[in-house]
Amino acid sequence: METLAVFSLASQRASWLSARETTIASNVANANTPGYNAQDVTPFSSVLSHLQLPMARTAPGHIQPDALAGSKSRVKPSESWDVVYSGNSVNLEQEMLKAGEVGSAHALDVAVVRSFHQMLMNSVKA
Repeated sequence: METLAVFSLASQRASWLSARETTIASNVANANTPGYNAQDVTPFSSVLSHLQLPMARTAPGHIQPDALAGSKSRVKPSESWDVVYSGNSVNLEQEMLKAGEVGSAHALDVAVVRSFHQMLMNSVKA
């Protein structure tokens, strides 16, 4: 059976979230290390943009993919809030906000996969 795109995408995003959580934990662990620079992983949206999945126009009433070209938004790279005298750029408040974002994103992924799984199970039962 072919892997469904929703499950594959959720798995890839879960792996990315795991890598980001590990990076955040490393930043927090090195919060007092002189000269340590805070790190972050590449945003998941840019990981997806490298896949370049083409949109399919399956009906004449669908919007042309070229019409959506101007609707792309750009994300500014995040900057460290401050650098202390020792040269350490880790800000614990900023790292905790990132950790909260990772937790929320993971909960969303789990909810989407659970809903999709439930939908598949209901279609098999019917």
